[in-house]
Amino acid sequence: MNYLSKITTTRTPWLLLALSALGLELTALFFQYSMDLAPCIMCVYQRLAILAIVIAGIIGATGHNNIIARVTAFSLWGTGAIWGGLIALEHIEMQNNSGSLFFSCEFIPNFPTWAPLHEWLPFLFEATGDCGEISWQFLGFSMPQWMLVIYAFYSIAFAVILLNRLVIAKKP
Repeated sequence: MNYLSKITTTRTPWLLLALSALGLELTALFFQYSMDLAPCIMCVYQRLAILAIVIAGIIGATGHNNIIARVTAFSLWGTGAIWGGLIALEHIEMQNNSGSLFFSCEFIPNFPTWAPLHEWLPFLFEATGDCGEISWQFLGFSMPQWMLVIYAFYSIAFAVILLNRLVIAKKP
């Protein structure tokens, strides 16, 4: 238990978090540019959630000895993992109900006016695909279903490590 509590005060676990999420971002770009799979608006939001995890890992790796940096990193990690999972769930529902009259998928991301990421980094955040289309599957799971599994792993790891850290920190 002490091990889980102390790993957040070292650099390597944070680097592994950042590298795993960066690998997912690079995989998304491979799917987009090498396999011609156009990202939809939900894919773009999931990319942003993964980017939050990348940034969390970088902040944690560089500031692992600083409590403010660790709290910031934990906040970004938790937000990215949980928000990404919710977006993946919504995306799965959109794919399951794509023939419904209530199905709708926007084409322009709803980013704040002060941070139009789709204009600043269109290669990463521009939505050109359809949310309801299932154009890729692996072992019977679509892209958002795999992302839900990935976000679940990130969320479980976040919860276990954070709760352990909080419990161990309270012990005398």
